[in-house]
Amino acid sequence: MLTAFWQAVGGKLADRLAVVSVPALVFWLGGLAAWTVHRGSLPAVASQLAWLDRQGTGVQVAALLAALLALAGSGIAVGSLAATVLRLLEGYWPRWAAPVRLRLARRLAERAAREAPAWQKAHARVQQPGDFTAEDLAVYARLERHRRRRPSAPAYFQPTPIGNILRAAERRPLDKYGLDPVILWPRLWPLLPGSLRSDLLAARASLDRAAMAATWGVLFCAFAPLTLWAIPAGLAVAVIAVTSVIPARAQAFGDLMEAAYDQYRTALYTQLRWPLPANPQEEHEAGRQLTFYLWRGSDDPTPAFVSPADPAPDSQAGGRREPTGLSGEQRFPPAAWPWDQPSTSGPRVRLKVFPDPGMSRLRTGVVRPQPCSGGIV
Repeated sequence: MLTAFWQAVGGKLADRLAVVSVPALVFWLGGLAAWTVHRGSLPAVASQLAWLDRQGTGVQVAALLAALLALAGSGIAVGSLAATVLRLLEGYWPRWAAPVRLRLARRLAERAAREAPAWQKAHARVQQPGDFTAEDLAVYARLERHRRRRPSAPAYFQPTPIGNILRAAERRPLDKYGLDPVILWPRLWPLLPGSLRSDLLAARASLDRAAMAATWGVLFCAFAPLTLWAIPAGLAVAVIAVTSVIPARAQAFGDLMEAAYDQYRTALYTQLRWPLPANPQEEHEAGRQLTFYLWRGSDDPTPAFVSPADPAPDSQAGGRREPTGLSGEQRFPPAAWPWDQPSTSGPRVRLKVFPDPGMSRLRTGVVRPQPCSGGIV
């Protein structure tokens, strides 16, 4: 038993070290190349290796261990910064940067508003079967991709495209089902099947590795005193990671989070003994009420809890399922929410917003409420 346990621990540790050490190895090999260029030729490296070869076994082992420790230590240090770097790339900046943050977020929201009429026109065009061209379809696909990467209301815009991609994914379950992911994700996570949880963890790890690549690229500029080409090489890696790799992986991660709510949101109702809604309109009201109940609690006598093992029978009239014996607004009375936010892209819809926006961004696994930095949530 213990042997199997230590083998599993050792395997996981080896995998973790491999993940953080490979980028570190590439970084230090690049540094070695910069040093070689600085010295002017490869014989300089050969002379250092020849010196090491003349030393005793103890010195060689110590040098090898020092190199391995430096490799693993630098990899672990940069890996621990991945979450912080990702939050900065999302737009969660210090309070003193709030004016710049607000200005950039407002600019992106205005750009989305300008594209909304074009999306409306392209959407109406492709809805007519056989009456649109390949160019119309390409324009619609491009605008729809932009629209999906943006939040549904101006108040939720972040100052960076990466932040807007993840914020849009976080708010989409609220727009569709009335379920606030920031509050409900810790409750939904244990109900997800192992395969989906593994996919989510893998997608999140891939996103963190992309953030690490951007960090390594910026750090590579530190070799500039050895050779100036270190600056364009490092910045090229960082720019490619920030503008291409990280947004693509953030979109994949957000799609998986949305799929978790699409397929398993009813498990929340079942486990919490909450009556299942009968139609989309009712579901939106039920989701908002369930969110408020889990966040603030309630002493309201409705809705009545339903036993998962003993669902209520169908109604006598028309066979419609009435989980609580009540109907319509009796089961899910409209909650008093402080404001509605209009959509800035696509058809204008009424978006009910949960009144406690000062929460941390959704994370895979356990989420803890934290105050947001900045002026836009």
